Amino acid sequence: MKLVIQRVLNASVKVDDKIIGEIGKGYMVLVGIAETDTKEIADKLVDKMVKLRIFEDSEGKTNLSLNDVGGELLLVSQFTLYADCKKGNRPSFIKAGNPVFANEMYEYVISKCKTYEGLKVEKGKFGADMKVALINDGPFTIILDSSDM
Repeated sequence: MKLVIQRVLNASVKVDDKIIGEIGKGYMVLVGIAETDTKEIADKLVDKMVKLRIFEDSEGKTNLSLNDVGGELLLVSQFTLYADCKKGNRPSFIKAGNPVFANEMYEYVISKCKTYEGLKVEKGKFGADMKVALINDGPFTIILDSSDM
């Protein structure tokens, strides 16, 4: 599993010109699912993501978490995080989870995030042509990859 976490001032996702998810200050997260992912892997990465201290405190140090700043989450499925570009110029996506499994895991990640009290969680639409807009804060981007943990 890969999570690309972008600290944002606000973010939204549209499908068919209609906003289906929108947040203020928080994280816009691209979620990539591999065929080898499990709920245990998802639990670990979600917990790490939610507890990351990447918001600035009164002294300008990145010392505050989503909860500390009343932050929100926008989760967007992104199978292209598993693109393999080693051969040729056309990426292969063979390492990405099959759509049925990946959607189940994506929905699991969303449900897991919703278990954190007070955390607003918005989402994109799995498999849809989505238009994502955001104002990156910093910019500040972190990648959590289960293969590194």
